[in-house]
Amino acid sequence: MSFRIQPPAPSRPNRCQLFGPGSRPERFVKMANSAADVVNLDLEDSVAPSDKESARANVVAGISEVDWGNKTLSVRINGLDTPYWYRDVVDLLEQAGERLDQIMIPKVGCASDVYAVDALVTAIETAKGRSKKIDFEVIIESAAGIAHVEEIAAASPRMVAMSLGAADFAASMGMQTTGIGGTQENYYMLRDGAKHWSDPWHWAQAAIVAACRTHGVLPVDGPFGDFSDDDGFRAQARRSATLGMVGKWAIHPKQIETANEVFTPSAEAVAEAREILAAMEQAKANGEGATVYKGRLVDIASIKQAEVIVRQAELIGKA
Repeated sequence: MSFRIQPPAPSRPNRCQLFGPGSRPERFVKMANSAADVVNLDLEDSVAPSDKESARANVVAGISEVDWGNKTLSVRINGLDTPYWYRDVVDLLEQAGERLDQIMIPKVGCASDVYAVDALVTAIETAKGRSKKIDFEVIIESAAGIAHVEEIAAASPRMVAMSLGAADFAASMGMQTTGIGGTQENYYMLRDGAKHWSDPWHWAQAAIVAACRTHGVLPVDGPFGDFSDDDGFRAQARRSATLGMVGKWAIHPKQIETANEVFTPSAEAVAEAREILAAMEQAKANGEGATVYKGRLVDIASIKQAEVIVRQAELIGKA
């Protein structure tokens, strides 16, 4: 272990982040009543330029008027390369109530992008006397974003989560695909004449997970565009969970159940984790640093893995 202790990630359920356009306020109550852990009201990609102002007004009103229960309530603002983002931040913090938990910043390419939003948010919070500090989630959607991913993860104490935005990321990287997430038809290897598809997003996800875990930020997988492909969504979510991501976006309500299923530790996994912890407690009592559990060696590293699973289950149980 490094002398610098890896900070823990924030303790909140984050299995599924449900997105809905701010231009469709009639959907807000359904989103609030969904099983998603996080609700993202969108002012960016899903809102046409002609609807930006009305969508912003809808979101400001909805934050206070809708009962969001115990969900994390987030708003995705417009990108810093647009004329909309500063007014998004100003109106959200000056006009909306204290119920807002988080601002999602899209297309972050460097730490300075986060700093710019942080400076504006901090000034408004101070001026308006807001008692609740706003958290940040950023989206990595460009070559610059992935190149600077660690400095972005460390850019502000407001940083809580980081997501991969596959579509814009693919465009920025010049990838020859129009698919949003999942395996890609031409990304394969041949063995004995048979095609074997691999995951073109794996390396970017792994980089995000490493940066997030280094700085105590939640790593989240982004959208899976083909919401008619339930098996593809589940496969992508399972790969993300295996890599260490804590949840996934839902761009359609039908994806919520699968995301919650995949990112909730199974009863069997939790039971085994508790048994490993108990076995290691007995080993420590016997003055041993390792023991055998079901025919395999378990040691201090096994404790940490088991503790992650137990903590996830306990957190979800309290939600």
